[in-house]
Amino acid sequence: MQVSFINSIDAITSAEWNAIAGTDYPFTRHEFLQALEDSGATTRNSGWQAHHLLIHNDSGELIALMPLYLKYHSYGEYIFDWAWADAYQRHNIAYYPKLLSAIPYTPATGPRLCFEQNSNQEAITQFAMAAVINEAKEKNISSVHVLFSEQSQNQQLQQLGLNTRLSSQFHWFNKDYQDFNDFLADFSSRKRKNLNKERRAIEQQNLRLELIEGPDISADVWEKFYYFYQLTYAKRSGHGGYLEQAFFEQIAKTMAEHLVLVLAYDENNQMIAGALNFRSSDTLYGRYWGCTEEKEFLHFEACYYQGIEYCIANGLKRFDPGAQGEHKIQRGFTPITTYSNHWILDPKFSQAINDFLQQDNNHTKEYIKQVSELLPFKKL
Repeated sequence: MQVSFINSIDAITSAEWNAIAGTDYPFTRHEFLQALEDSGATTRNSGWQAHHLLIHNDSGELIALMPLYLKYHSYGEYIFDWAWADAYQRHNIAYYPKLLSAIPYTPATGPRLCFEQNSNQEAITQFAMAAVINEAKEKNISSVHVLFSEQSQNQQLQQLGLNTRLSSQFHWFNKDYQDFNDFLADFSSRKRKNLNKERRAIEQQNLRLELIEGPDISADVWEKFYYFYQLTYAKRSGHGGYLEQAFFEQIAKTMAEHLVLVLAYDENNQMIAGALNFRSSDTLYGRYWGCTEEKEFLHFEACYYQGIEYCIANGLKRFDPGAQGEHKIQRGFTPITTYSNHWILDPKFSQAINDFLQQDNNHTKEYIKQVSELLPFKKL
């Protein structure tokens, strides 16, 4: 096997990349990563320098790949290592750049090391991670991180010496529900009444929701959605968001089949909010939200309830609405474990971080256990 690293997604065609990464999970698609890069979201200037891993067999055929970045800060990752970076700084050791396998600005679990269908995945995983770690050693890079890996891949990486860090999210799971009321039938009476009250508040405020799938989203709607996105980011974070309008315009052209947009209109039929989702064959991923007006329970309706209804109507098995948010629990989103993996070059820091992870992972397990008791479902 032969390994190489490329500093731009342009170095490989979409056909070659997607033949390995597939086209169902939207965030490892060449088109998604291309849009990030073309719009300036993943460049050296933004702190996300592409360093993607490619593996070819001895015949020169591509058999595996991994989205990989030289990362010069820790923004846009959702697995927080600022304390690690601070500790390095206090010891006058460079923490950045680090090698990061993740989907930029996207805390969605999925494949990180992708394989040709009939390849020896165990052997390739061992070869690939040895190559990545060797790259870190040769370039004196502080660390290697694989974020939001699938559980099976996490276990493989753990066996190869990468420590596991557990975190949690809240996902909705479809139990073959026939409609939204069928889903609510699983709730206790009080919790069901609370949720129905929230949905009635949307009607009482004369708000109207509309769901549009990617091919039917007009350029004018995209422009308005981006305004919502920028405005909401500015309110929360003091900046206009990580993504430029060009990113949304590009994915609208290149991967529209993955896009599901929920729009909200006020009593004057003016568009006031939007929630953008991505979808695969079995999962809906809630990603970006924005609004011009804060209306009672509108965020929950647009970002959660409309997504649940879409999943039921389209037979999707899971709804991943994004990171964090204990408020999702009482709305039927179940606490789940997510996984990331970490390799640290410096032996002393490696031991200290490993000790931290053991304690932190125990806390995460206990947290998931505790919040699972708050789910709104009937006790069996």
